[in-house]
Amino acid sequence: MMIVLALYKGRGDWKDKAIKFFTRGQYSHCEMAVANGDEWDCYTSSPRDGGVRMKTMKLSPTEWDLIKLPEKYIMPTIQLFHQTKGAKYDLIGALSVVILARENREKWFCSEWCGSVLGLPESWRFSPNDLAVFAKGLTK
Repeated sequence: MMIVLALYKGRGDWKDKAIKFFTRGQYSHCEMAVANGDEWDCYTSSPRDGGVRMKTMKLSPTEWDLIKLPEKYIMPTIQLFHQTKGAKYDLIGALSVVILARENREKWFCSEWCGSVLGLPESWRFSPNDLAVFAKGLTK
């Protein structure tokens, strides 16, 4: 099995553009994605889907960058999903990457959720762009 950190670089809407601007990077969203044939089982917290969810999708290389991760992250991804499934999206928390707001332990935003899978303490401090840098270091 293969797992990747999937980073959304597509054009998106004004919210995606704002996230890229304020986090000073090319990514506005991230997912932990496990290979499933020619598609991916994607785990994250998404504002479009209301919070923590898993969705099977194709990840177009024009819209997504994929960073291969060690297989040891597959089980933590699935375990955290089962522990947090259905938890609400944390908009204030997502803004905290920029404005240093307080963490809400009952809600999640994408990079906080993925960072937690990767074992980062205080994962709420990380943006998708920060996770890209961290994940590239795991592949060396």
